[in-house]
Amino acid sequence: MLNTKKYDYLVVGAGPYGAIFAHEAAKLGKRVLVIEKRDHVGGNMHTHVEHGVTVHDYGAHIFHTDNTEIWQYIQQFAEFNGFQNQVMANYKGELYNLPFNMNTFYEMWGTKTPAEAQAKIEVQKQEALGQLGNRTPRNLEEQAISLIGTDIYQKLVKGYTEKQWGRKATELPAFIIKRLPVRFVYNNNYFNHRYQGIPIGGYTQIFDQLLDHPLIDVQVGTDFFSQRDAYLAEFDKIVYTGMIDQFFDYQYGELAYRSLKFEKEIMDVDNYQGNAVINYTDADTPYTRVMEWKHFDGASDDGVSVVTREYPQAWNREKEAYYPVNDEQNMALYKQYARLAQDLSGQVVFGGRLGQYRYYDMDQVFHAALNLVRQEFKLPADYHFSE
Repeated sequence: MLNTKKYDYLVVGAGPYGAIFAHEAAKLGKRVLVIEKRDHVGGNMHTHVEHGVTVHDYGAHIFHTDNTEIWQYIQQFAEFNGFQNQVMANYKGELYNLPFNMNTFYEMWGTKTPAEAQAKIEVQKQEALGQLGNRTPRNLEEQAISLIGTDIYQKLVKGYTEKQWGRKATELPAFIIKRLPVRFVYNNNYFNHRYQGIPIGGYTQIFDQLLDHPLIDVQVGTDFFSQRDAYLAEFDKIVYTGMIDQFFDYQYGELAYRSLKFEKEIMDVDNYQGNAVINYTDADTPYTRVMEWKHFDGASDDGVSVVTREYPQAWNREKEAYYPVNDEQNMALYKQYARLAQDLSGQVVFGGRLGQYRYYDMDQVFHAALNLVRQEFKLPADYHFSE
């Protein structure tokens, strides 16, 4: 017997989508069981503190949004520090500011005005377009060069992208890069959003509060698939945030994902790299970025710094799926699974990055979860979730 307390909902996954739904459902008087296969809540947003440093266990998570409702919602659970991500790129020892802005162009070419930088980019773009003739770019490499020129592509796009995807840029479809953000101002803020920051003390506290309700029970270290049929038989309503193809036992084949490996190191120094995030954009360096966590909030024990290197990996069923590969082939396969999901729509809701097979930023997951609450409980459009 799994539904021991006559739960109204089973939520599979204690990441943001599942935790927010559980929290709001409980506020509306529903009893919820949340199960999570990992040994902690928070999904990929999970953090912990060691040596006085708040470490993000699954890569850097900077909250950024233009959605006032979402910003007000998350601030109920933590105080945010206003951190702005100002990424550096290391290409074979050369350092460049990201995203592409006037500092980048000065470092690349010595240009000092927007007109000079625009002219340099335009010359390279025209050369690339001339080589293509009148045809449309056929792959990511051609598309990127036609947008930004050869210098920036070769140093700051090509190697990083190929590591992320595990494929040559010439083998990737052009539509992956519809545009490349270019700023003709001296501004290194990676995001353009109005609201930005990291919760002081980390993200885990947010999930602890979301799930701290007398109508919510949480079971970590619990795999839905160990008793999938029993859960489906005993629970009338399920919110599922895992991989949609796994739910249906991969009956149409596996969707493609990319996985990640993280290597953490304790450094006996006060300051290892001088920046929160440095991307390594050459193809030879096996990792894509290095995070030094003390620079996210300035907190650390004296003489100690914690760094994490992030390695992209091919996915298999023994690894965590982090990113869906939303190319045409996989989107066609996903539509087949989506049709199966629709047949279960009276009982199972598929949500989040893996359940809906799409890339979500954190604020988009929060927004989608609150929209589900509105729909599920027929709340008015102007219903306020913030207390």
